[in-house]
Amino acid sequence: MGSVSLKIGDGTARFKRATLCSSALNILMLISVVTTNLFALYAFTYSPKDREIHTLDRTHKNISLISEQVSLILREIDVSQKKLAQMEKEILGYESIDLSRSNVANELKLFLQRHPLPLGKDSKSGITEMVASVGHSCEKSMDLLSQYMNYKVSGPCPDDWSLAQKLILRGCEPLPRRRCLAKSVPKVGLQPFPISLWKPVSDKIVMWSGLGCKNFQCLNSKKLGRDCVGCFDLINGFENQRFVKARGKNDFPIDDVLALSSGGIRIGFDIGGGSGTFAARMAEKNVTVITSTLNIDAPFSEFIAARGLFPLFLSLDHRFPFYDNVFDLVHASNGLDIGGKPEKLEFLMFDIDRILRAGGLLWLDNFYCANDEKKKALTRLIERFGFKKLKWVIGEKSESGKSEVYLSAVLQKPVRV
Repeated sequence: MGSVSLKIGDGTARFKRATLCSSALNILMLISVVTTNLFALYAFTYSPKDREIHTLDRTHKNISLISEQVSLILREIDVSQKKLAQMEKEILGYESIDLSRSNVANELKLFLQRHPLPLGKDSKSGITEMVASVGHSCEKSMDLLSQYMNYKVSGPCPDDWSLAQKLILRGCEPLPRRRCLAKSVPKVGLQPFPISLWKPVSDKIVMWSGLGCKNFQCLNSKKLGRDCVGCFDLINGFENQRFVKARGKNDFPIDDVLALSSGGIRIGFDIGGGSGTFAARMAEKNVTVITSTLNIDAPFSEFIAARGLFPLFLSLDHRFPFYDNVFDLVHASNGLDIGGKPEKLEFLMFDIDRILRAGGLLWLDNFYCANDEKKKALTRLIERFGFKKLKWVIGEKSESGKSEVYLSAVLQKPVRV
């Protein structure tokens, strides 16, 4: 092919013949355009089902892997919590009572069962069932507890008050209730109140089972404690002079203590009150006193009741069953010396503070201080409560040829906002 000439005006425009290179370039551009259009058409018309299935399958595998990891972590947490709970139980000596044991008495199983309320949820308390209360330390004495709960229903209870006290002293408190009839002794010869306060108590109206002595004459010949030497002899000896006459500077007469009170003394609580002489002297002042006691080597509870006073069969490890701020006076002597770690005495002192009203009196009566460190520890503990020291006397007494230190104090509880 030759060149084509086109004359335009004064000049000439020429179109040269197409070369092989330009033709190939045109073909390549054409193929590129077609390919681009084909890809576009494919993109708009392609169904993503296969790709979605592949993506979903991979996502499902990832979720399964994550779920397995989460489950593994949760199992590890659960195992750790169980190990921690078991460690706490071992440290505290606490275990829940396993009623599936073969040696557990049927009456104990029945008592510990939850009993739904007949009308459903109680609108005032919000509870739906009655749950029995029994000390968690009973788990440590299951054989004794099952023995205690082994009896004939509606029949006479076994003569086992000493067994009950043994359980209490082991921390199994409160004890479960029983469906048997307690043994009774005819209370012949009880005197009317207030004559009963200072009349001798007959040996015949007391149960002596489980005790070494079988009469009060035997008991009066023994030293049952620092506060109970001949304490059952209401005629002879010093018992009928206690709290009236002072034998030393640590002894405070009742009248002197009552004179320190602001607002009057009406009701009091005597911790470890022996044979009830403090309550008897306060009764003469028209003050009602509850005496906590246990029958350690002697029938203290029955003796106190025979005098017309109120005994409370309770160990000092038990929280006092009284509401807050109710007592005008709390009296404590060596019954407060519970031994063990200092924290044990702290728990007891805080419970005493709880039941004592603001302005009420805490009377520490001849508290034995085994050493100087114990005296300092008790002093520091008392100062933590902010009590006002109305009386504070530290003196020595000679016991069996050895000098011993005693603390007597009358403290007033402050008002706390």
